[in-house]
This record gives sequence, C-alpha cells and structure tokens, in this order.
Amino acid sequence: SEWVTKYLTVQGSVGIWIYSILNILLIIFFTYFYTAIQFNTVEYSKNLQQYGGFIPGIRPGRPTTDYLNRVISRITFVGAISLALIASMPIILSHIFKLNVNFGGTAIIIVVGVALETVKQIESQMLMRHYKGFLK
Repeated sequence: SEWVTKYLTVQGSVGIWIYSILNILLIIFFTYFYTAIQFNTVEYSKNLQQYGGFIPGIRPGRPTTDYLNRVISRITFVGAISLALIASMPIILSHIFKLNVNFGGTAIIIVVGVALETVKQIESQMLMRHYKGFLK
C-alpha cells in the first residue's frame, strides 16, 4: 500500500507520469477492444459480396476482409492516439503549468460525445417532423 500511495498518487511528480501513461495505454487498449467488438470485418465482407457490392481494386471474399482489417487498424490507431492525448492533456498541462484543473480529459470526451449524439438525434427528429410520408 505504501508503494501505491507513493507512485500512483496524482499529486506526486512520478505518480502523475505513471497515471498518465497508464491512462494512455488503457484508452488505446479499450479503443481497439471496442472496435473489435463493434466492427466485424468478416460480416461486412460477406454482406458486400452477398448484395453485389465491392471495393474497387479488391477481390470479394477474403481479400476484402483483409483490406477492411488493414483500414480499420489504421483508423483505430489514429483515433486511439487522439483520444489518449485528449484525455491526458488536462492532467499533463495542469502539472507542467501548475494550474488547478478540476476536470479530466475523459470528461471532455464524454461531453463532446453526448453533445454530438444529441445534435444527431435533434436533426433526425427535425427530418421526421418535416417528412410528410406517402399518404398525405
């Protein structure tokens, strides 16, 4: 317990860096984990092939799956690094400039995500409201 309080406390100079590095690594891990769960490249490849779709220059089937895996890995890497930097920025900047920041980067990510989702819901409601349908 003494080791934990000495090295993992946010107030200590060493603790802030260990916390930030651990935070970055966990954000990168969970970004890849979430992407692996939500985006099944084999299923997308089969759906493309089944409905006659294709990616220009890529053969249907296994090559399409491999291509989608490569693209998703690249996009996820950039997204994970961006999320990790955004989440760690308030902690690191407050330590470097000796500022008292009362919120974390994860809170920023959550607020922006909720705001974007709210705007998307409002826009879809507005579109549905102006849609008259076939019977009117």
